[in-house]
Amino acid sequence: YQRRVHGDFSEMSRSLLLGDTAPDFTSPTQDATPLNFYQFIEGKWAILFSHPADFTPVCTTELGRTALLQGEFARRNCVVCAVSVDSSDNHQRWIPDINETMNCTVTFPIFADVDRNISRLYGLIHPEADRTGPTLTVRSLFIIDPNKKIRLMITYPASCGRNFDEILRCLDSLQLTTTQLVATPQNWQHGQDVVIAPSVSDADARAKYGDEIRFVKPYLRFTTSAAAARAVAKH
Repeated sequence: YQRRVHGDFSEMSRSLLLGDTAPDFTSPTQDATPLNFYQFIEGKWAILFSHPADFTPVCTTELGRTALLQGEFARRNCVVCAVSVDSSDNHQRWIPDINETMNCTVTFPIFADVDRNISRLYGLIHPEADRTGPTLTVRSLFIIDPNKKIRLMITYPASCGRNFDEILRCLDSLQLTTTQLVATPQNWQHGQDVVIAPSVSDADARAKYGDEIRFVKPYLRFTTSAAAARAVAKH
């Protein structure tokens, strides 16, 4: 649980957990037009990430990198959107800087959470922010599946930019393991061998993956990503 501060009083509210339904909201974006979050992500995987403030150096590189990876996200049936407590006008003035410095074109929505509604729903503001200084959203990221369930959460300090290779890796892992009883081992990359879940018997594993099984320990068995994909296709 976390304590959220609202003016001169506070209340206890449960923090979001993995598996929770992502909260819905409607908020203006950089073009000042209200956008409903659920309508935007309907039927797709989604990444929602917050940045501390507009016209900041690390955030400029992050939003630029996101724009450059739009094709990679689209190939994975994933939409992306950003949020901060800055205004639509600020977003509009900042985007040309991002495009210029990162050689990109920002087309994904950047929510203008001026009233902090999104930040409160997702726990993006430190509970003591009003007392300690300017309100800045923390550098958090949520991966949300097509059922609108939160599947991954990462929070970085303001000084540490996100690793987008890791974000894509996690998205690949989540999409694969959602459809198969497998897990991805340390440092796994797309296309590499995956771990067969302990709940799958050896007989069932052979029926699913044929001879493409590597036994290391009774509880540690690997199969190829290609075999896992074929097992999905059969069903």
